[in-house]
Amino acid sequence: MRMDDHRNSDNVEDRRGSGFGGGGLRLGGGRLGLGSIVIALVASYFLGVNPLTVLQLLSGGGMPAIEQSAPEARRPPANDETALFVSKVLASTEDTWHQAFKANGRQYQEPKLVLFSGMTPTACGTGQSAMGPFYCPGDQKVYIDLSFFNDLKSRFRAPGEFAQAYVIAHEVGHHVQHLLGIADQVHKARQRVSEREANALSVRMELQADCLAGVWGKHTDTMKQVLEPGDLEAALNAASAIGDDRLQQQAQGRIVPESFTHGSSEQRVRWFRRGFETGDMNQCNTFKTDRL
Repeated sequence: MRMDDHRNSDNVEDRRGSGFGGGGLRLGGGRLGLGSIVIALVASYFLGVNPLTVLQLLSGGGMPAIEQSAPEARRPPANDETALFVSKVLASTEDTWHQAFKANGRQYQEPKLVLFSGMTPTACGTGQSAMGPFYCPGDQKVYIDLSFFNDLKSRFRAPGEFAQAYVIAHEVGHHVQHLLGIADQVHKARQRVSEREANALSVRMELQADCLAGVWGKHTDTMKQVLEPGDLEAALNAASAIGDDRLQQQAQGRIVPESFTHGSSEQRVRWFRRGFETGDMNQCNTFKTDRL
């Protein structure tokens, strides 16, 4: 992926090395250790429940009370190649969505991207590295521990820079959904339906973010000619590797479609490809189709 001569984004916060969260997580009235966090993550994966919700229950309820102040935000060091690559990818999403929003009579608001290690405070609760990259609508920030890229390569067998860029673009896709009011509508709808129906809405939400990541890929390559042979296949491989069916098969040896929250491998590939082939965000309405 050719990004060397591209600009860096001004919206990257580097919190790595801040020392946050060394001795456990304090929620509600008690301190939770590693065991509780593992339970929360397992419940999140198999039940489709937000791990922060489980942690709140384990701590006696209530909203997270983070006693540490937010770490000071820094710019990534100039010699950190991975962080600078992520900064360039974020800049490319800014260029894409400014243009796309303008074409649709809207104004794009750029998100921040936070680099962290281990855990970090967010407006959505305490972010954990084990949660993988995520977007928090409360502060309009994308959070990522760059060690996830090692997992992408070794655990998910999805190496390559474009695969890494796809991960960032997917989370920025959630920011686009937030700006368009889609995320809020889905959140309200999920509170009125059964768990199975709520999971189905989450799948449509995630597949739309995949499609929007494809739109970014198309626009970025058209404007800057960033793709090299094999790059598109790398992104499609990453989308396939993190499909619910493949992850469930690896984790529990069986597939439970009604518990899907992100979509199958085939669905994720299809919607990313749809966004990439059309380059049109209006073709990403996963909520208006019977076939995902």
